[in-house]
Amino acid sequence: MADSHVILSGLAPVIVLLALGVVAAVGSRALGLSPIVGYLVLGLILSGTRIDGVTQNPTIATLAELGVVFLLFDIGLHFPLAHVRAQARDIFGFGPLQVLLGTIALGAVALAFGLSLLAAVLIGATLALSSTAVVARLIAERHQQNCPVGLTATAILIFQDVAAIFLLIVASALGTGEAMLPAIGLAVLKAAIAFGIAVLLARVVVKPLFDLIARGHNEEVFTAMALLVALAAGWATGVLGLSLTLGAFLGGMIIAETPYRALIQSEIKPFRGLLLGFFFIWVGLTLELATLLQYWPAVIGIALLLVAVKIVSNAAASLVFRWSVPGSTQLGFLLAQGSEFAFVILSLPSIRAVVGEPVSAVLIAAVALSLAATPTLAEAGRQIAGRMRRQATPRADQELERRDAGGPVFIAGMGSTGHTLADALTEFEIDYAAIEPDDRRLREAIADGYKVAFGDIADPRIWEPLALHGRKLSVITAPTFEIARELAPIAHARFPDLQQVAVVNDEAAAVQYRSIGVVPIVDRSMPSGLDLAVYVLGQLGVDQARIGQWMRRQHERSLSDGAALAA
Repeated sequence: MADSHVILSGLAPVIVLLALGVVAAVGSRALGLSPIVGYLVLGLILSGTRIDGVTQNPTIATLAELGVVFLLFDIGLHFPLAHVRAQARDIFGFGPLQVLLGTIALGAVALAFGLSLLAAVLIGATLALSSTAVVARLIAERHQQNCPVGLTATAILIFQDVAAIFLLIVASALGTGEAMLPAIGLAVLKAAIAFGIAVLLARVVVKPLFDLIARGHNEEVFTAMALLVALAAGWATGVLGLSLTLGAFLGGMIIAETPYRALIQSEIKPFRGLLLGFFFIWVGLTLELATLLQYWPAVIGIALLLVAVKIVSNAAASLVFRWSVPGSTQLGFLLAQGSEFAFVILSLPSIRAVVGEPVSAVLIAAVALSLAATPTLAEAGRQIAGRMRRQATPRADQELERRDAGGPVFIAGMGSTGHTLADALTEFEIDYAAIEPDDRRLREAIADGYKVAFGDIADPRIWEPLALHGRKLSVITAPTFEIARELAPIAHARFPDLQQVAVVNDEAAAVQYRSIGVVPIVDRSMPSGLDLAVYVLGQLGVDQARIGQWMRRQHERSLSDGAALAA
């Protein structure tokens, strides 16, 4: 009976936190905020109430640490070597420059506030990171995953996630009192060895093992294997004197090299979400409510300063890489928040000893505030970029009057289907022109960098200015059959070499469009427009093997975006 009492007493605080965590998550969503903010506020409230068995419970701290382990494991799952090679320029060029400029700018601000050089560098590097969880979700929600801003932001976040691991290594060296440079050098050497071992294990051991499990059709074993790889890899790097999180990251990379990545992502997603919730609650528990109440003006001021400095430094890095001013502005706003890693790093005793308890508490609260403001910031950046692009280019009616608009493809309608087609054409360096009659979609498409003007394909007067006579395909992404039935014969007569294509929902609609000489594409793909893009690329003579590789990348990205939306 004594043992059962011990178990019950250990479970009670976990049950309390689970129940309160559900309330915090639901409440945050209802307010349009990230659940991270709700968990932090919950932890902060609990720290002030001092509920027995909760605030000092070692089980909660263990679950919190496991949350970080599974976060890094999930990041590793998004880091296959093929992805690294495809975006190497942004990951290893743009990413380091963005972090370096952010570190310098934010470190200089910290120095100006009287902090020591070591504390300023640590704070600058920590705050230069942005939130993978929040930004990835925003990119997916707004269907920006294939536009330049979305692709580059994702690449930068990948580098930041790796940089965060080394920041944790530096923090561990501070905690042990080791000399900094030798500790970092040894850690880098060990990490390189661990990386090589991970790649070898992925190809020699893990993939054959998963193949064997797949043949047995024992799905629950996949969950057990995912947990085993994540925890065993973390344990191995811990034994080597590195962080558990680096091992978890490498464990994710091991599985990312196998065909079972998407399945493992779906299997570990509940564990990651639950344990991360415990982590953010634990961060809130470590904050002193009295300190934050005392320094609340500083929290708001530092949050505003953090966002402003990051917008400028992020945009500066973009301009160095020869981005346009509108694109640099949009990227600057999108990555202007702090990172969930800031909660990890600033909560470490060694870091708190260097920067001070009040400073650490204020910075964590400021980062949380910046996360809450991210959707508003990102939308503001998108709108500002759109206005800049509209002012820098001819007005829509002037654009339609241009007779030399090149490109073999014309796109009518720039919703998500049109975006996918435009992304595919851009990927294969094929020019296009597009129009959009809806003002909101027009603004968003311009802000995201698509070549689009205002106009309605149902108005025959604009066909000549659109230079349809010089194009191979005209694609209507959201057609109306009654209008198409009237206009298709006229278009055939005026532009006999132009292939008319319409995106339809089912075979019944396809039959209707074939009867009037329009090629129907039944698009059931995810993301929408993928089937259409494959058809158009094929008509333009793109190699089928290259199209297949592009399709696989889009499917993988769609799975990742689905995971981000569900997180």
